[in-house]
Amino acid sequence: MDDIARRARQFIEALPHARALGMRLEGFGEGRATLAMDYDARFVGDPRTGVIHGGAVSALMDTASGAAVMSHPAAPAATATIDLRIDYMRPATPGQAIRAKAECYHVTRTVAFIRVLATDDDETRPVAAATGAFTFDQGAAPKRGAQ
Repeated sequence: MDDIARRARQFIEALPHARALGMRLEGFGEGRATLAMDYDARFVGDPRTGVIHGGAVSALMDTASGAAVMSHPAAPAATATIDLRIDYMRPATPGQAIRAKAECYHVTRTVAFIRVLATDDDETRPVAAATGAFTFDQGAAPKRGAQ
């Protein structure tokens, strides 16, 4: 899994939006991934409140979800989003980092299903939650294990 984690980290670091948003991979493996993004005034959606724009939060959640799919033992190392449904529960606290913890909980021949939670320092009160589906091509990479 170390080689897969290394490739995932390189892939995420190569994504222009991930670089621009300062995303970093904090956890990876067995169908799970955690990405974090520090607070940055450039990503504020409402200058009056200092709250990070929902688009930055959704990009973090989508990228964490793709990484979770990449880390699943039955999925290849390449994937693309089919659908991501996000429920925004509250604004992220200004000044705090946001973390997205994603889990790939089911994989079929060509579709992986995920759930992801975004939080700031208060992990008991989510900022957003999402479920989604990601596609992949079984021929794109060797299978790393059975479900």
